[in-house]
Amino acid sequence: MAELQTKENNHRIGSIDAARGLVMIVMALDHVRDFMHVTSLTQDPTNLQTTTAALFLTRWVTHLCAPTFVFLSGVSAYLFYNSSPDSSRKKFLFNRGLWLMFIDLTVINFALWFDVQLHTVIMEVVFAIGFGLMVISLLLKLPARAIGLAGILIIFSHNLFQGLTFKNNPTLDFIFAVFFRQSLFTPKPGFAFITAYPLLPWLGVILTGFGFGELFKLPEPVRKKRFLQIAAGVFCLFVLIRGLNFYGDPLPWSVQKNSLFTFLSFINVTKYPPSLLFILLMLSVLFIVLWLLEGKNNPLIKVLRVYGKVPLFYFIVHLYLIHLLTLLMVFVEGHTFADLKFGLLRNGRPEGTGVELGTVYLIWIAVVLFLFPVCKWYGKYKQKHKSNRILQYL
Repeated sequence: MAELQTKENNHRIGSIDAARGLVMIVMALDHVRDFMHVTSLTQDPTNLQTTTAALFLTRWVTHLCAPTFVFLSGVSAYLFYNSSPDSSRKKFLFNRGLWLMFIDLTVINFALWFDVQLHTVIMEVVFAIGFGLMVISLLLKLPARAIGLAGILIIFSHNLFQGLTFKNNPTLDFIFAVFFRQSLFTPKPGFAFITAYPLLPWLGVILTGFGFGELFKLPEPVRKKRFLQIAAGVFCLFVLIRGLNFYGDPLPWSVQKNSLFTFLSFINVTKYPPSLLFILLMLSVLFIVLWLLEGKNNPLIKVLRVYGKVPLFYFIVHLYLIHLLTLLMVFVEGHTFADLKFGLLRNGRPEGTGVELGTVYLIWIAVVLFLFPVCKWYGKYKQKHKSNRILQYL
């Protein structure tokens, strides 16, 4: 969610804003499904034994969101710092990272649970981006390519360590989970901490994005060609490693009941934490998106940029809006305030409630359309008040 490339600078790279805006729209679909779909409380949409192709693909396409946000945050950090390298920008990157981590654990977690006591705290993608920006701010004396290579090394190697546990040492096990694997910890009754976005693999993605920032300084036709070349190379690498079926993802693919589900098994890669194959596949798609968007300035692209210019604002507002709509759905279905379930791992929605997938899509479209004028207003307001230090962090 980091929008850094244009602080104190009116020039923006349109493909970055448009790509970010596109995945923000897609992200809203995932959150509407997660909050409101009839099976979201009881079933995994990527479980090939229980899902449908439509539900699987609805979930799968949204896998693109987190890698895009994290990778482009690294790119934006590169463009922001290298436009005028100085200690103030280094400090801004560090402080913004710290701020994002705080926002994630408070404002965003409240949006997820509507629980003022925060019985459940999830380490979400914004926390991972914040941590990555702080690390980048400490590495700025290194060449960008060295930082990018460090990120690639992390991406290719972190799967070696994710299966490790330290059950005899709870403190060490918790620290390890924060960096390497998704886990749920209950340090005391009535409180849970979930490491949904372990820091190290996502650090690999943001550092890689920083290293790739140099691409965006190339002339537009050149970088457009590079995007396609990189997309092809990364996708071929994904197919090769996935086909060998021995490394890169804890969930091997297998032959299923028909060819469609066998294909779904092949692309069913692990997001929590993001496996090597997950990152390769999603980044190959991202570079295709950048290739398609580069140099375009049609009405659709302009709409996407409206969302893409205010990523953190959109992220926070859309979560609160979707959660409020979820509670409205519960009341429409005949429940009362007494039926709302808040607290440990509960966001208010009672079991047995929810809407079908078609309705999920209708609500998603309504949410995105509602947020367009809101984001457009905020983008203009922020542009007119550049000197406001608070707005610089939102």
